[in-house]
Amino acid sequence: MDESTTTLSLAIGARVKQERQNRGWTLNQLAEAAGVSRRMIVNVEQGAANPSVGTLLRISDALGVGLPALVESPRPKPVKVVRSGEGATLWRSGQGGRGVLVAGTESPDVVELWDWTLGPGDSHGSEAHAAGTKELLQVHVGSLTVDVAGQAVTLEVGDSLTFPGDVAHSYANSGSEPARFSLAVFEPGVGSGHRQETGS
Repeated sequence: MDESTTTLSLAIGARVKQERQNRGWTLNQLAEAAGVSRRMIVNVEQGAANPSVGTLLRISDALGVGLPALVESPRPKPVKVVRSGEGATLWRSGQGGRGVLVAGTESPDVVELWDWTLGPGDSHGSEAHAAGTKELLQVHVGSLTVDVAGQAVTLEVGDSLTFPGDVAHSYANSGSEPARFSLAVFEPGVGSGHRQETGS
């Protein structure tokens, strides 16, 4: 892991541990609530793991704090500015792709704003999020194919798409140039226990 990834992993780990201890939960209790292994929770808390976005979503939802709360300072501010280059890079690929969480709101109704780049041939699959999750995206550069529960749509520069995020979905760049898009994710009722109802 590079220095920025290590710093982010340590910050996420400290926040997970703080939130878990605030609830009086053991490692096993958080692992069970999140549907991940105890070893994964230990690795995340120690900053030793580079967990997938899906794993972080499961942990943040189990804690009832939302993903943005895990990657930013716990100090609430009425206006929060994230300068260019300061977002949390939570996904990287060998083709130059990256998923950067640039802004987000607090629970219970969490909204996330992402800046995504997919290199040529890159793809990123996402498991179904909590029930009621909605996603909106707009392509800024290149061409992007989005598959939502088996329905594939190809988007060009300026095209946008709204779709349910509570089904499996993926993003792919089959072009020869990088593709860049903005993604907004709305996840209602984080921490209310609705994830267990969906079986995800």
